[in-house]
Amino acid sequence: MNWIKNFVRPKIRSFLGTDKREVPENMWVKDPDSGQMVFYKDLEANQHVMPQSNYHMRMPPEVRLKSMFDDGVFEKIAMPQVAADPLKFRDERKYADRIKEARTKTGAEDCILAGTGELDGFPVTIAVQDFAFMGGSLGMAAGEAIITAMRTAAAKKTPFIFFISSGGARMQEGVLSLMQMPRTTVAVQELRAAKLPYIVVLTHPTTGGVTASYAMLGDVQISEPAALIGFAGQRVIEQTIREKLPPGFQRAEYLQEHGMVDMVVHRHQMRETVSRMVRILMKAPSRQLPSTALVAAEV
Repeated sequence: MNWIKNFVRPKIRSFLGTDKREVPENMWVKDPDSGQMVFYKDLEANQHVMPQSNYHMRMPPEVRLKSMFDDGVFEKIAMPQVAADPLKFRDERKYADRIKEARTKTGAEDCILAGTGELDGFPVTIAVQDFAFMGGSLGMAAGEAIITAMRTAAAKKTPFIFFISSGGARMQEGVLSLMQMPRTTVAVQELRAAKLPYIVVLTHPTTGGVTASYAMLGDVQISEPAALIGFAGQRVIEQTIREKLPPGFQRAEYLQEHGMVDMVVHRHQMRETVSRMVRILMKAPSRQLPSTALVAAEV
């Protein structure tokens, strides 16, 4: 039986061109809402939005940046190095091992990626928080990266746009993680002092200490549809107040109705919306359409 399984079957598959090892594991993605299987290339072409349900999947940070900058071109901001495991923390595993695994999985040093470039011809600085890297948790490295990105925007006198997704502060760094909340808040104030717009785009999910700091300090608060946004979890709140929470609680649309979010914007309209906000806040004229586009619009 081993001979058939280990030699004959692989030879047959190789001959027929149906070797399963040639098929990528993520070729098909399941829609969390409808359960429908979607071809990954189709999902990618649709900006990681499920075509049937409009469910917004997580978008890789570099893909997000390329979708915002003109022609996908941007200059990556170099981030300062910090101690990887300042407290030598260990629970079930060493924190150093968790960091190493996250870096191998994502190919990034930490959860923040930022760059400078142009959005519809206007200079901007954009940062993305990656939930795939340890839940986008806020630690020393992320804090330093956020502050560096904001100060880069201040130095270049550009608006700062931040796509946020996080589970909160990183518990393995203890108080050093919590210290990043006031530090990043000070960096936001530096943008304000320089009279530069700070535009926040909340994506699913944004919770914990991140929500309690820089995520809610934007001059404009935008959210993607159905994003979970809050501080404590629903179960914790219900157990504390001993009441059932209303339907849709902590979702983007509920927060918009109650004044915590300015607008809920579909990902397909995000670039256009942010570009418009940038020009309004910077008191810049609207971008002129090319002459060919003007002719087409008149026709």
